[in-house]
Amino acid sequence: MLKTGLTIAFLLIAQGASADNAVIKNVRANQTGGLWNFNVTITHQDAGWGHFADAWRILDMSGKQLAIRELIHPHVDEQPLTRSLSGIELPDGTTQVGIQVRDTLLGWAPDITIVDLK
Repeated sequence: MLKTGLTIAFLLIAQGASADNAVIKNVRANQTGGLWNFNVTITHQDAGWGHFADAWRILDMSGKQLAIRELIHPHVDEQPLTRSLSGIELPDGTTQVGIQVRDTLLGWAPDITIVDLK
């Protein structure tokens, strides 16, 4: 029993060690009627239900979450993938936001893509 437990622990550690964070490849933001639409393209080595990119979010420049787009299933055969989030109301005077991506194994990626809003 102990040997099986050690094997499972080793496999989980090895999986985490070889895992890479999801990466934001492109962001398009446009404003329509006062609300913002975001199209975010990410890439990740989705490996099935145990490890996949599961969300991206919009942050203000102080790190406060303004909106989140959940990804509810793996996209093993669809890389890179682009998903949209529409109807986002941003605080008056917002000129930049950050976009951050998350995966089920590593959590929120340390890198945040800064987007200038025009």
